[in-house]
Amino acid sequence: MHVVRLDQRLQLEHPVRLEFRRLDPTVPLPGRAHPSDAGLDLRSNVDAVVPPGERAMIATGLAVAIPEGYAGLVLPRSGLASRHGLTLANSPGLIDSGYRGEVICAMVNLDREEPVKISRGDRIAQLVIVPVASVEPAWMDELPPSERGEGGFGSSGR
Repeated sequence: MHVVRLDQRLQLEHPVRLEFRRLDPTVPLPGRAHPSDAGLDLRSNVDAVVPPGERAMIATGLAVAIPEGYAGLVLPRSGLASRHGLTLANSPGLIDSGYRGEVICAMVNLDREEPVKISRGDRIAQLVIVPVASVEPAWMDELPPSERGEGGFGSSGR
């Protein structure tokens, strides 16, 4: 019997076409640093300084048409977060398939002392496209039981 790993199956499927529109004619098409990377790099379209503890809305100069049945998650870049404390205020940012406006990243500087300088063209975040299940909300008098039950924060121990 031939076993196909999940990652092998995903590579065999046709890629999802992701269409972008330039809002600035000089903006490059988002791409991956490495072929196996999950995220497409989003770049700043402006020069900005984010003071310690402050937020800034950073424009990317592009819009995206995420296909129906998918969503875009805008995630922080780990290097910026670990080295400079620069991350996303709403991480992950969610882009619904119907949104066609500019992709803007809500950056926050978590460093207490140093401002973070962002230059036009800097990679500031990454866009990951994920499938979204179609769900239909419904009220129920009782929910089906589960092993976890109503155990909340800290219920699984350390």
